[in-house]
Amino acid sequence: MQQLDRIAAASPRRIILREKDLSETDYRILAEKVINICRKYGTELMLHYYWKVAIELGWKNIHLPLYILRELSDDEKSSFECIGVSCHSVEDALEAQRLGAGYITAGHVFATDCKKGLAPRGLDFLKSVCESVSIPVYAIGGISPDNIGLVRKCGAAGGCVMSGFMKCAEPSEYISKFEKK
Repeated sequence: MQQLDRIAAASPRRIILREKDLSETDYRILAEKVINICRKYGTELMLHYYWKVAIELGWKNIHLPLYILRELSDDEKSSFECIGVSCHSVEDALEAQRLGAGYITAGHVFATDCKKGLAPRGLDFLKSVCESVSIPVYAIGGISPDNIGLVRKCGAAGGCVMSGFMKCAEPSEYISKFEKK
């Protein structure tokens, strides 16, 4: 929680609270704490996966796997102001946009420990996704200050970072490295 507090204080574009290995009850407890942290700093927060928890908490931002978005009714979708969706192909991106996504994450673009042994999809994949939709696309998977410029050249609005943020001592300095690229 201390590191998350430092990250929120550094003003990233948004934080996605991705903890799908937790039970729904444990996720709700964590979400309540993270909502308070993000409110303190005015940092946008996207809850993840547990859309019913988001509705119960009155939280208007959710990030979902595409298969969950497919199952939501129009009424359930209307509970959210912003829906982000994880996509792994141009077809996924087009479907997510058609189903009401406000942005997508596309990946994994580069090699990452989170997908150990799975070949990255690469920059051509990212460029194809960016060109196929009119909503913002954020690259995910192995994103760092060293490659964010390449990601942006493909048309992505930015990139998603996990381990880099969790390991850095000064999140604001880490963010500034992205802004210079």
